[in-house]
Amino acid sequence: MANLLIKRLPNIPYLPYIAMSIAVPALLVIFSKKAKAANQRASTPYNNLKAFLTMIQYAEGTYGQDAYRMHYGGQLFNSYARHPNIAITKSGITSTAAGAYQILYRTWTGVQQALQLPDFSPASQNRAAIELIRRRGALQAVLAGRFEDAVEKCKKEWASLPGAGYGQRERSLALLSDVYRSAGGQVVV
Repeated sequence: MANLLIKRLPNIPYLPYIAMSIAVPALLVIFSKKAKAANQRASTPYNNLKAFLTMIQYAEGTYGQDAYRMHYGGQLFNSYARHPNIAITKSGITSTAAGAYQILYRTWTGVQQALQLPDFSPASQNRAAIELIRRRGALQAVLAGRFEDAVEKCKKEWASLPGAGYGQRERSLALLSDVYRSAGGQVVV
């Protein structure tokens, strides 16, 4: 087809090169969009997990640059060598929760032992949070983007999730869903 068009046009010595210089970039744009879409589909479970972890941090009130260093109540600790295990009372509630996911000391010791975590570093906290999600039977729901199902299964692990019932401030499902989506998570109904 292209040859027919070129034959009908006046004899311009560089016309085939000009046509190719227009066609090749257009094809690259088309193929790069298809590759990007395929890559997004392939990485969706990872994106969903990352977004779910971000949502937990937001719900627990730790999201930000100091998330992994935060005690219950907002004070910061300085060493990742181990869980700080400091009981802090705020608004009538005493807790040893610490880190980005506000993991209680007694919970941490069990997870640390099971996973042989060397410290309380951000990497160890992330692995621990994923293990807690798995123990609640929610990991497959998280990876698949079944957001409401995952939150329902995890609500007894994190007091800030809707329906947790621990007497602490619970975030709404709608707000957390917005945070999850903003962090790159995809919701499957």
